[in-house]
Amino acid sequence: MTLNVLSSPFDEGQIKTINELIPSLTDYQKIWLTGYLSGVQVTTQGSGISQSESILPIQEPIRAAPQVATVLYGSQTGNAQGIAEKLGKKLSENGVGVTVSSMSAFKHNNLKKLTNLFIVASTHGEGDPPDNAIGFHEYLFSKRAPKLDHVKFSVLALGDTSYEFFCKTGIDFDEQLAKLGAQRIVSRVDCDLDYEELADQWVEEVAGGLSASTSQAPLQTETKPIGVNKHAVYSKKNPFHAEVLANINLNGRGSNKETYHVELSIEGAGLTFEPGDSIGIVPENDLSLVDALISSLGFDEKTKVKLQDEELSLKEVLQTKLEITVLSKPVLQKMASFTDNEELANILVQDNSWKDYAYGRDLLDAIEQFGPFTWSAQDFIKLLRKIPARLYSIASSQRANEEEVHLTIGKVSYEQGGRARLGVCSGQIAERLTEGEKLLIYVHKNPNFRLPKDNQTPIIMIGAGTGIAPFRSFIEDRAEVGGEGKSWLFFGDQHFVTDFLYQTEWQSWLKEGALTNLTVAFSRDTEHKVYVQHRLRENANEVYEWLEQGAVLYVCGDEKNMAADVDKMLNTIIAEQGGKSADEAAQYINKLKQQQRYQRDVY
Repeated sequence: MTLNVLSSPFDEGQIKTINELIPSLTDYQKIWLTGYLSGVQVTTQGSGISQSESILPIQEPIRAAPQVATVLYGSQTGNAQGIAEKLGKKLSENGVGVTVSSMSAFKHNNLKKLTNLFIVASTHGEGDPPDNAIGFHEYLFSKRAPKLDHVKFSVLALGDTSYEFFCKTGIDFDEQLAKLGAQRIVSRVDCDLDYEELADQWVEEVAGGLSASTSQAPLQTETKPIGVNKHAVYSKKNPFHAEVLANINLNGRGSNKETYHVELSIEGAGLTFEPGDSIGIVPENDLSLVDALISSLGFDEKTKVKLQDEELSLKEVLQTKLEITVLSKPVLQKMASFTDNEELANILVQDNSWKDYAYGRDLLDAIEQFGPFTWSAQDFIKLLRKIPARLYSIASSQRANEEEVHLTIGKVSYEQGGRARLGVCSGQIAERLTEGEKLLIYVHKNPNFRLPKDNQTPIIMIGAGTGIAPFRSFIEDRAEVGGEGKSWLFFGDQHFVTDFLYQTEWQSWLKEGALTNLTVAFSRDTEHKVYVQHRLRENANEVYEWLEQGAVLYVCGDEKNMAADVDKMLNTIIAEQGGKSADEAAQYINKLKQQQRYQRDVY
């Protein structure tokens, strides 16, 4: 808008000044100026009009009611939380009053009060919500869930296409919110493991779709976001080349397992981490498997293919860039479009047949079995996704080892179809990695698996096998800072003699007092197998006392077996020792989770 002499009470000089000023002002400055001018008092004296300006002290004007939004996340490893906080920051910068919270901290009866709701949710295991989303998920699907006709929403779903129920939790939230009457402001986005680009696009679309007010409302978060050191330039997109300082098999001679203690140098990287965080390793495929795959395809390994903006040889792409060891339904479906093989077509149309076939097999198996195919080398690589980074819990404290990070990695190996198979990353660590070589790594923050801020708070740690890793970092950190809180480790593995990981360190920490109690279960050393859940039962009275004293409970390890059995046992212990019904015990457990006193790092 431009002022002119005919439509205003200003003279030409004033109009010129106003017309030069207004275009340079932000919306907020215009609102502020309006409030400031409202303080000018105009009085009339006698028959003439004289303006005596009584300027009020400069102060913030009353702002227009801001647009408000709630961002909820369901996150197991921290990815969803990170995206939620990024969206919260973006909305706040756009003048939206925003609250970012985990689903477990969100009061369910506040749902009907919302106007804009944005959800970032990962899917855990076989289509299950992550721990901190279970209660909200149950509420949303219950009869108590309110009508949400007044709510606008959008969902970002995180998942893994190698699982059958890809992004199921996010899909559940999206569909149920719509059934309750809520209106999508942006369509749901489903992300695979390589989610960053799609997530960033979703954040921008949501921020653009939600009209911002001029109010610069502060970002409110449930927890303070913890990021990598601001000086660090290394991330998942730009991993650090960490030198291998040590790579030691922790298991004794005769063990059925190979568990490697890996020490990496992060000197000069500027990386920071806390106990509970993980290291992401970007692995390479086994060269012998790559060679066999190219031979079966009938291509020349030197054939040039284009991957995004790079032109590389087929061999280099298959060795360093693309996943070739996991068969997912999307990959098999894409393969079927390049062959007339009836067996593959039947596998894809029969319920769960593809899962039975894919279990333990890799891409080479499918190519050998279902060929010939009509694809070119370029067609072929388009079937595949990037090699996902593998996350491993950090097994050291940065306070104790400033320029190093330690990991505990179990070798995955088995035989299928007369061919030996290795885990992509664990096989590289166990068979092809020597001291002095380098690994591509980055820090993965996990704010949902953290030591208590108060070092005097008791902690109970339950882990089996490589699930010991984060607890080594916990106790090493507490020992370094002189934490006085009680600590109790329950550890399980197969044999005492060969599989007691970090045995001398635990014994040393017991002697020093950094570790209060150590209870072990070696399942193959007794006639009847004894696991960590059985040791919990044997110590039920004291475990319950520690919980009543405010102890924080941690579980790390296999989700389907160990972690599930431990959870059942904890419910039993709380019911028996607390004189509670099954429902009351479940409520007790849920309260622990809401208070972040029951944290799990399971896989």
